[in-house]
Amino acid sequence: MDSKEMAEFFKERGFGLPLGFGESPALLVIDLLQGFTDPAMPLGSNLDAQIAETVRLLGAAREAEIPIYYTTVWYEEKDLRDGGVWVKKQWKGASTLKAGTPAVELDPRLGRRPDEPIIMKKYASAFFGTDLVSRLNARRIDTVIMTGCTTSGCVRASAVDAVQYGFRPMVVAEAVGDRAKPAHDQSLFDLNAKYADVVSMAETMAYLGRLKARR
Repeated sequence: MDSKEMAEFFKERGFGLPLGFGESPALLVIDLLQGFTDPAMPLGSNLDAQIAETVRLLGAAREAEIPIYYTTVWYEEKDLRDGGVWVKKQWKGASTLKAGTPAVELDPRLGRRPDEPIIMKKYASAFFGTDLVSRLNARRIDTVIMTGCTTSGCVRASAVDAVQYGFRPMVVAEAVGDRAKPAHDQSLFDLNAKYADVVSMAETMAYLGRLKARR
């Protein structure tokens, strides 16, 4: 079954119905830290295009005056014990994500502002073991626009958790990336079929533009 046939197969069975953008969004920039955006690092890959699109979204989000959150992964304890069993699956790479090192700092191209919070996490999902749900609920957020990496890892895990917590996950196709294209493509397919809306930059920018006009 090729990709076109698979898409039709799922559509016929009622998968992939749109959630749609809500009324009160936040932008979530997932793990665009130097350990992931530097191809020379064990966990790194070339995400130049995704960073450029995220920068565009950040500009539009600021103009629309919606909340912006970033995530990073860092470990503080000896032998990465604060990463639990999960780090055993990727020990070499996880060992580079130590607190206080350049690897865990956000890519400077993002141009993060001081009033834009960073969510520190230990696992894949931006929601697991963090206060992100409380932050979003306090602002009455109903939609989480997602960019970052990796599509098959932390983006996917965050989108699944987002919908389970009652938010509308909007994964911006051009602004998420992965180390492996097959994993990226399959994850976008799965997310759009069952957990999130995979949306284009054009759709998202138009939505943010409408919010700006309402402000």
